[in-house]
Amino acid sequence: MKLTLLIFAGLTLLSSPLAFAQEKDTEPFKFIEIGEIPVFGKNVDKQTRCVHWHSDLDIIAIKFKCCDKYFPCFSCHEEEADHPHQVWPKSEFDQKAILCGVCGTELRIRDYMASDNTCPHCQSGFNPGCSNHYHLYFETLEVRPSPKGIK
Repeated sequence: MKLTLLIFAGLTLLSSPLAFAQEKDTEPFKFIEIGEIPVFGKNVDKQTRCVHWHSDLDIIAIKFKCCDKYFPCFSCHEEEADHPHQVWPKSEFDQKAILCGVCGTELRIRDYMASDNTCPHCQSGFNPGCSNHYHLYFETLEVRPSPKGIK
C-alpha cells in the first residue's frame, strides 16, 4: 500500500506543471501603469520588467511605432500584437518613445540613445545590452532579420 501511494505521489508530481521549468507561460497579458501610461506585457513588475528581461537594469518600456503602445520588450509585443512590428524611422527620433520604469519620465528616442544608459531625470541605470537590440525598435544602419522568439 505504501509503495502504491509513493508511486502515485511521484506520478502526480511529475505530471504537475511545477515539474517542468520550461513549460509555456499561460498567464494572460497584463498591463501596469507607470504614472498614467499603460505598459503591456507578460508578468510586468512595477518598473516594467517582464518574463523575458528582468534584471535590475531592465527598467524601460518602448512605445512601438506600429500600435502606439508601450511594451517592456520586442518579445512581449510579438506575443500579444496581432500585427507585425514597425521600427521608428530616424526622421522621428524626436518622438517620446522610451519610458523610464523608475520615475515615469518619457524620453525622446535620440535622448535615450545619447543617455549613456542612465535616466537623465532620476539617474537610474538602464541595461547597456539593450543597444544590441536597437534594430528591432529603431532604424539603424545595420540590417538584421527580426528573430522569432528573441531572448
